[in-house]
Amino acid sequence: MPRALITGATSGIGAEFAAQLAAKGHALVLVARNTDRLAEKAAELSDRYGIETEVLAADLADPTQVQTVAERLLTNDDPIDILINNAGFGVHARLLDPDVMDNVTPAIDVMITAVTALATAAARGMTERGSGRILNVSSVAGFVALGAYSAVKAYVTALTESLAVELRGSGVTTTALCPGWVRTEFHTRAGINTTKLPGPVWIDVDQLVTEALSDLHRGVVVSVPRPQWKATVIATRLLPRGVIRWVSAKIKSSR
Repeated sequence: MPRALITGATSGIGAEFAAQLAAKGHALVLVARNTDRLAEKAAELSDRYGIETEVLAADLADPTQVQTVAERLLTNDDPIDILINNAGFGVHARLLDPDVMDNVTPAIDVMITAVTALATAAARGMTERGSGRILNVSSVAGFVALGAYSAVKAYVTALTESLAVELRGSGVTTTALCPGWVRTEFHTRAGINTTKLPGPVWIDVDQLVTEALSDLHRGVVVSVPRPQWKATVIATRLLPRGVIRWVSAKIKSSR
C-alpha cells in the first residue's frame, strides 16, 4: 500500500489531497497542529476508505517539531512514497507596515524553512529507495509582485525546480503546484477581499487536486491548473517585469 504524508491535512487543499489519495488506496500520515482535528480526520478517512492512517501533530513553525516530521520522511519503516508539502497561510500585511515581521517571520518559518527541510529530507529518503514523489504547494502569486506572499511562493517554486535538477535520473520527482484562486476558506482566514473576482478565475478544490495528482504522477515540475492560469504564468514569463509590477499594483489596490 503506497503511503503519503500530507502537511496541513485537516482543511482546504490538504484535506482534499487526503481524501483523494485515500480514495485511491493510499495509507496516510496526516500532519497538522490540532491534535483533535487530526484524530477526527484520520478516523473519518479510515472508516470511509478502509485505509491505514497515522497522525503526527506538529507546529511547522517550530524547528524541533519540523525535525520530527523530517525523521518520519527519512525512515524506511512504513516509508513515505508521496510528500504533499501543503501547510501554509496567507500573508496580507504591507511590506511597509511597522509590524510586518510579525506576519512575515511565521510565513518564512512554515512556508520556506519547513518546506525546505521536509522536501529535502523526503528527497534524500526517496533517493535511497529509488522512487518517490514530492509536491510543494506554491502559487501563481509567486510569478507576480504581491508582497511577502509572492516572495515566499517564488521561493517554493524555485526550490522545487532546483530539486528537480538534482533529482534527475534518481526515480524521484518534484512538482510545484501553482494554483490561482481556489474555493476554500483560505482567503477568508487571510482577510483577503475576493468579492470583486469574476467566477472564471476560480477553481474548485476537488478539480485542483485531481489535476495536481495527475501532474504529480506524470512528473510535471511546475503544475498550473486551468488554461487561463497557464496562460497567465506564460505571460508573466514573457512580459517585461515593469508590466508585471504595474499589474501587481492594480491587483493590490483593488483589495
